[in-house]
Amino acid sequence: MRRAHWMTGVLGAALFAVATGTAQAQSCEATEFSSETGQTYLNAETKLLQEKNPAGALTELNKLRAMELNCYELGAVLRLSAAIKIEQGNAAGAVQDLEEAIRVGAITGADIPKTYYNIAQLYLQADDLQKSKDYMERWIRSGATPTRDQNFQLAVLYQKLDDFRSALPYAEKVLQADGNNADRQIIDFLIFLYDRTGNKAKKAELLERLLVRDPNDRKVWDAISGEYFQGNEERKAFEVQKAMYLAGLLKTEDELMRVVNFYNRFNAPYEAAKILEREMNRGNISKSFERLELLANLYQVAREYDKAIPIIRQAAQMTNNGQMYERLGRSYFELADYDESISAYREAISKGNLKEPGYARVMIGQSLYEQGNKAGARESFRDATNFADGRRAAQGWIGFLDSEERAEEAFALFEVRTRLETLQNEKKACDQLRVLGDALPEGCSTVDDRITEVEAEIAAIQGA
Repeated sequence: MRRAHWMTGVLGAALFAVATGTAQAQSCEATEFSSETGQTYLNAETKLLQEKNPAGALTELNKLRAMELNCYELGAVLRLSAAIKIEQGNAAGAVQDLEEAIRVGAITGADIPKTYYNIAQLYLQADDLQKSKDYMERWIRSGATPTRDQNFQLAVLYQKLDDFRSALPYAEKVLQADGNNADRQIIDFLIFLYDRTGNKAKKAELLERLLVRDPNDRKVWDAISGEYFQGNEERKAFEVQKAMYLAGLLKTEDELMRVVNFYNRFNAPYEAAKILEREMNRGNISKSFERLELLANLYQVAREYDKAIPIIRQAAQMTNNGQMYERLGRSYFELADYDESISAYREAISKGNLKEPGYARVMIGQSLYEQGNKAGARESFRDATNFADGRRAAQGWIGFLDSEERAEEAFALFEVRTRLETLQNEKKACDQLRVLGDALPEGCSTVDDRITEVEAEIAAIQGA
């Protein structure tokens, strides 16, 4: 931050007060000037304060220095000398006089803290920050209560010395004094200090305070998001990015894709897909193959296969390989549109360059099976066994078809045998009626033929 010039009329007035004051060292028993020294001192004081002639004042003062002075006179001379040198712009000389005045006891009591503060300002004017800090600390230790502006001065002084932790409490007092009327400079200064001292929570609080003032301040939004990123709080960073998107602050493709990726990362693929498709349709995100592929992925992960299909088809038409058609076939299969699924998978196989060519054939077999075409399904599964990626699944399906056929055969045989047993019982009844000479039912005349037909069915099933 820019250093202010602390040499002001207030400082000069304070030093003149020291120069003309009556404070006296407790160890000095003298209390007044002699007649000769007193007149010379008055001449010097008049030239400085009334005639505004520091050079003339210094000439008169040098006369005093040549005289033998008591402790009281020496203190007065040092204080007035400091005031003269300030007027001449000789801050170093003024500091030397004031330090000597304190050393010899010419400045005492309540004037000592004021002098510490004034010396600190002179060192600050001379750009000696370390010594200025030392005297400001002496001033504080003497029991001084800094004003709002003095707290700010202390905070800036420590900050310039890279002592950020010491700067913080003074900067916080400034913010507390300003309250809701604190200007951006103070808040930004504290944000800087919190950043350097690693206090992320308080930094975020101030950033949010700035955001309340101006919700459209993009730099503040970015700063808050960046803080959460650096603090490994990605969920909070996501919420900030989401709010920025809803507020219309994100414009570039990279910014919009960051939001899409956040939604996907936090297990909201459908929301990610909606934003991606919306911004692609608005022309804010390019409809490249990579973007379309991502959009299709998001819809598929979200199990929104009907929404994925037109995206996949569009992407498939942009390539010369069959991979996107393979995904198209999968989407149609999930929607139980087996005709379209078979067509898409066959197109994928035709175009080639599939990562799982065997699995594509397995999926064709499954679709055919769902349509009731078991023979076609078996053929497709057999074809799939020629590929490592589909062999195991295809063999499993073939085994399933075999067991299903055996089960169907066993059921058919059981059903026919049940019918044969029924016919055989009917024949026994007919034979008993014939022995008794009773009238025979009409069915008795055909029962043997019907038994022969069922036995032929059994033989055919067993032969198959």
